[in-house]
Amino acid sequence: MTRRARSRRRSADAAAPTRRSRRRGFLEIIDAPGAEAILEGVLDVLNGAGMLIEDQEARALLLGAGCREERGRILYPPDLVRRAIESIPPRLTFYSQDGTLALTTDDTVPRFGAAANCVQVLDPRNGAYRPCRLSDIRDHGRVQEALPHIDIIASLGYPSDVPPEEEALATVRALLDTSRKPVFFTGHDEVGVRAIWEEMGRRVGGMGNLADKPVGLDLIGPISPLKLGGETCQRLLMAARLNLPVVCYPAIFPGMACPLTLAGAITQATAESLAGIVISQLAAPGAPVMSGSSVMPMDMRRADMAIGSPEYTLASLGAADVFRHLGIPCWLGSGCTDAHDIGPQALAEASASLSGTSVSGVALTHNLGVLSSGRTGSLEMLVACDELAAMATRFAAGIEVTPESIAAEVIARAAPDNAYLTDPHTLARYETEMWIPGLFRREGIETWQEAGQPQLNARLREKTLDLLGST
Repeated sequence: MTRRARSRRRSADAAAPTRRSRRRGFLEIIDAPGAEAILEGVLDVLNGAGMLIEDQEARALLLGAGCREERGRILYPPDLVRRAIESIPPRLTFYSQDGTLALTTDDTVPRFGAAANCVQVLDPRNGAYRPCRLSDIRDHGRVQEALPHIDIIASLGYPSDVPPEEEALATVRALLDTSRKPVFFTGHDEVGVRAIWEEMGRRVGGMGNLADKPVGLDLIGPISPLKLGGETCQRLLMAARLNLPVVCYPAIFPGMACPLTLAGAITQATAESLAGIVISQLAAPGAPVMSGSSVMPMDMRRADMAIGSPEYTLASLGAADVFRHLGIPCWLGSGCTDAHDIGPQALAEASASLSGTSVSGVALTHNLGVLSSGRTGSLEMLVACDELAAMATRFAAGIEVTPESIAAEVIARAAPDNAYLTDPHTLARYETEMWIPGLFRREGIETWQEAGQPQLNARLREKTLDLLGST
C-alpha cells in the first residue's frame, strides 16, 4: 500500500504557527516493506482471531458492512479495513480557544504535550507525593500555558477531591479555565465525554464551531487482547457523527497482553486500533481519527512497566512508521522515566527518548512530565521536559545547507585577519544560530562556585514556583 500522505494536497492556509527550527529528515525504524508486512499481519489478526465487540450498535454496523461473526467474535475482512484506511483524513488540526491554529499532525517542527491522569502528583511546593486535587489541575493548566514547548495540554493527575462521576468534566473545565491551548482528555463513558464536548462547544460558540476548529482530543482505548468495550465503541460513534477528533490506541503490555517481541506488540496494537477506527469510518467516512503506540515494555524481573526503556521509544517510533506508511495521523509517547525523582536517571531517560522521537517525522509527542513509570505527575518534571523539548527541536532541525550557510565568501573575507567575530555574517546570526538554554547553565567554574554551586533541582523548583506565582 502506498503512503497516502504523499499524494494528499495540503491547503496553504492550514499551516500551523512554526518555531524557527524545521526538520530536514526523519529517523526510520521500520521501512516500507516492514510496515507492509506488519499490515498483512494486522489483516490476518482481524480476519482470523477477530475482535470482541461489546456494543450492539457497533456490532450491527460491522456486520452490515461485511464482517462476519464466529464464536461471538467479529471478523474483519481485509478489504473493509483497507477501505476504512483510505477514508481517514491525512491530517488533523487543533486550535486554541480563541480560534487561532495551534498545531497540525503534519507540522514540520516537533510539537509536544503533557501526560494525562497519573495516580498521584509530586507537589513542587513541599516535595510530597500525594493524591491529586482539583487545585493541582488548575496549576497544571497555568504552567502548561506558560511553557513555550507544550502545545497541547492535559491533566497530570485525577482530582481525588471530586466525585468520580464528575472528575473528568471538572478536570477539563479547570484546564480550559487556565489555558487557551487545546486539551486532550479521557472520560468514563459516552455520557461523560459528551458533556465534555458540549462544554468545549459552549466556550467556542457551538458544536459546529467546535467541529470546524476543535480545541480537544478524546483518548479512546481498546482493551488488550483484542477487545473493544461498549463505552469505547459509543465514544467512537459519537465523535464520528459530531466530526470531533479522537485518538484510538491501546496501552499494551508485551509478554502479558500481547507478544513479547516489539514487532508482535505493534502488530496487535495496530490491529486493535484499526478495529476501532473502522467503526469510526463506517459511522462517518472521513471522521477525524488518529492513532499511535502505547506499547509498555515490562521489566520481566519485576513484571513492572519500563517506560524509560529504549524499547518504549523504539515501539513508538516503529508504530509511527507503520501509521505513516498507511497515511494515518498519529502521535508518539516520549519524555518518560521510571525514576521517582528528578535526578540523573530521569533526565537521561527523558532526554534520550525526546531526541529520538523528535527526528521521527511525527509532529506530536505526548507523555511529558511523568515519573515512576507514568504513575506520578510532576510539574517540575514537565518544566524540565520543556527545556529538553527545546533542545530536541533544535536537534531535529538538522543543518541547513545553503550558499549563505556554507559562507565561502565569509571565509575568504574574514580568514586573513581572523575577523570572524566582528564579521557582519556573525553579527547577524549570533543570537539565533545557536540554541540558548533557559534552564541549563553555561558558565565558568569560578562563576558557578561563587554562586554557591547551584544544582539543577534547585533551579528547576525555583522556575516552577515562579511560573505558579506569575500565572
